[in-house]
Parts: sequence; C-alpha cells; structure tokens
Amino acid sequence: MKPSHPQAVALMVAVTLMWSIAGVVTRHLEQARSFEVTFWRSFFTVLSLLALLPFVQGRSVFGKLRRAPMALWLSGLCWGVMFTAFMVALTLTSVANVLVTMAFGPFLTALVARAVIGDRIPGRTWLAIVVAGLGIATMYGTEVAGSQWAGTAVALFVPLAAAGNWTLTQWPHRGGRDIDLVPSVLVGAALSSLATLPLAMPFAASWHDIGLLALLGVLQLAIPCALSVVCARVLKAPEIALLALLEVIFGILLAWIGADETPTQAVLAGGTLVIGALVMNELLGWRQGT
Repeated sequence: MKPSHPQAVALMVAVTLMWSIAGVVTRHLEQARSFEVTFWRSFFTVLSLLALLPFVQGRSVFGKLRRAPMALWLSGLCWGVMFTAFMVALTLTSVANVLVTMAFGPFLTALVARAVIGDRIPGRTWLAIVVAGLGIATMYGTEVAGSQWAGTAVALFVPLAAAGNWTLTQWPHRGGRDIDLVPSVLVGAALSSLATLPLAMPFAASWHDIGLLALLGVLQLAIPCALSVVCARVLKAPEIALLALLEVIFGILLAWIGADETPTQAVLAGGTLVIGALVMNELLGWRQGT
C-alpha cells in the first residue's frame, strides 16, 4: 500500500485523531496508574498487531521479522520509548502539558533529518515550523505554569524518539531500498510491555480500566501507528512531524469535551496558529506541486 500525497495527508489527519484519544480516555481510568497503564496499553497493542499483521501482510510477516535489518529494530526501539514515555507523562502532569511538550517534534525532526539523511527542508516547511512554534509557545507559556516538571521531562522523550523514528522511515528509501517498517510498531509495543511489566505489578486495574486500555491498544496505537508508517513512505519526515501536531489540537479539545480540562484563551489562540501553519504548508506544497 502506497497512497498518493493527498491521501497520505488525509490519512495522517485521521491518524492524529486516533492518537489524540489517549488523554481523555486516561482521565476516565478508575484504579490503574502510571506503569500499569503503560503496560496494559502496550500489551493490547501487541495482541492487536499479532492478529492484524498476518491478516494484512500474510503469515510470512513473522519470518521477515526474524530477518529484518537494523533499521526496523532501531525504529522499534523508538516506538517503545514513545509508547512508554507518553503514558507515564500523562500520569504525572496535565494532558495539555504533555501534548505541547511533544510539539517540539517538527523542529527536532527537521534537524535530525537534515543531519542524518541530508533531507532538504523547503522554505515553506521551515516557515510553518516557526509559525507552529509560535503557536506552541503561546500555549506552552500558560500551561507550564504550576505544572509538574517531572511530567514535562518524561514527555520530552517522545519528540526526541519521534524525530529519530521518522528519520529512520526515510533512510532506506534514500538508498533505493524498500524496507517494510510496519512490524517495528509490534517490536516497540513488545519492548514497552516488557520494560514496564515489573514496575506495573501488583496489578490494580479494574475490568473497566482494562477495557479502556484495550481500546487504546487497538484504536490509539496499533492501527494508527501502523498507518503512520505507511504515510511515511510518501511524506517527508518534517511534514509527518508537522501533521502530527494535530494530535495536540485534537487532544486538548477532547480533554476539554470529555474530561473538563478547559483550555485557556492562550491555548485556543496558539492552537489557531498551529492549524494555520499546517494548512499553509499543505496549500503551498500543493500549489508548488511538492
């Protein structure tokens, strides 16, 4: 599956919407906390992908995994860091604080892609990163006040790992190779499950909690993360990271609607700047045919 550029953009928008449900769902957990939340979500992601990957790619997918190149394992490690750090951060600070911290992703991704694979970033994309950064700064200055810094520090691992991951998805193509990195999501979920299992015990989650975490494993990780890797075959790393900022907007809105975490006027204004930057980048790219 290799979508066209417009299809990949639309697919990434859908991906960010699915990613954004984590915050509001987490706020409705009854007993599960911190590492147990991370374990169950990653565990159900593993189960989902063990069923989905053979259905989509055939049973040979697991044989290919045993012979996979280093790029797939490194990508899996990045996914594992992202899965673990994101959920732990959500239990330490507000949804908005976690999401705006993650929004450093486009800038970091552009730098890493430029340094590692020599990816030339169009001027319009740099402009979009700057405008989106201003929007994030508007939101961030308000949300950080009074927040818990431990959550912010943990959340910073997400954009760092994402920058490495999106660059890795581009790397094989620069050398003329076509490596299927979709199974790297399974690797990342397995690593996250194994890393957090000892810290998650003894389990305290209710059946209500387990149901919600199973929902996250399927709809918030397994499906959208696999689709994002498909999008990465078409979109450049900085563009993916820019589009991923929509998770910030969707996540804050869903937390507002479903968990009564009301955003300030500064957050709404900053969110408008972020959306404007994304729309500007895509419209200019469409007009320029890139």
